[in-house]
Amino acid sequence: MTFPSLNTKRLKLRPVRPEDAAALHPVFANEELMTWWSSGPHQSLNETEEYVAGNCKEPHSPTWVITTDGNDQALGWVVLLPRREGLREIGYILHPDYWGKGIALEAVTCVIDHGFSDLKLRKIFADVDPDNSASVGLLKRLGFQQEAHLRAEWETHIGVRDSLIFGLLCSEWNEGNI
Repeated sequence: MTFPSLNTKRLKLRPVRPEDAAALHPVFANEELMTWWSSGPHQSLNETEEYVAGNCKEPHSPTWVITTDGNDQALGWVVLLPRREGLREIGYILHPDYWGKGIALEAVTCVIDHGFSDLKLRKIFADVDPDNSASVGLLKRLGFQQEAHLRAEWETHIGVRDSLIFGLLCSEWNEGNI
């Protein structure tokens, strides 16, 4: 991978590797977690291996696995998908055993910092199901503003779903609106 590892006080975010599939399988096989993902829960380790391998190939978007300092096991990931010049979409998923510890907030904050300071992005946005209250809450805490409510936007494994679009401008992030 051609993108850097990122570090926080407690976390190391590093490029995803094919061998992360075994650690990530409980995340991608979790029915509750995958309710809001673009695909349904993985039915086998092989399915997760193929999914992770696809995210490792160039020129795929930067996908960082979230690990704790001193433990290289993947707990989830953060992705920063290129959309247009200066604009990227952020996505994230974290094993539920690590919810409520500020790990998602810390990891996503780190990637946003990287996007605005190192990649010189003008905007980062997220596309979220309206019923995904945890993700909506995280985005609002980070200073994202709801920009759109798209009706019947996605056909997913749980049916046709609406989508909320949240955006964060570099200037807002630099002003410290979190």
